[in-house]
Amino acid sequence: MQRLLLAFRAFVGILLHGTISEPVAAALGLGKSASGQPSPAPGSASRPADGALQVLGILQRDSRLIDFLMEDLSAYSDDQVGAAVRSLHDECRQSLARYVQLAPVIDGVEGSFASPNVPEPGAVKFIGNVPAQGLPKGGILRHKGWRATRVDFPALPPGQDASIVAPAEIEIE
Repeated sequence: MQRLLLAFRAFVGILLHGTISEPVAAALGLGKSASGQPSPAPGSASRPADGALQVLGILQRDSRLIDFLMEDLSAYSDDQVGAAVRSLHDECRQSLARYVQLAPVIDGVEGSFASPNVPEPGAVKFIGNVPAQGLPKGGILRHKGWRATRVDFPALPPGQDASIVAPAEIEIE
């Protein structure tokens, strides 16, 4: 009966005043923000690591990448590992392409001369015999680098804990 009364009080408060009263918000475990509106429940704010965990979850769901990485491969032959990696590579690549579009930072041929004409700091890392002062005019391109040009991850369902990368599975027989 208490829950029904609480629900009714919340409904009437929103209907008549556009907000929930402080006692109702407190009973629901919601605080008030500076604007007078109820603040979200604790723990519902996203954290910077949530996106990385979501990527891991997608790669686990679509290709079982984490299962593969956590497996002790010492008992398997190189041929068995190679066969597993081929299908894993294809599945991971397809999953990544579905949610992230990547482009090279420097669109050149690896092993040829390239100039660091990229405006963003940190987009080019100089390796090898780098001078102590001043930036070099260029060098041999060893890796093109990758830049995300589009990222389109689905929103996590409400209440889902982002730290659960893959739920445990229990089969009912």
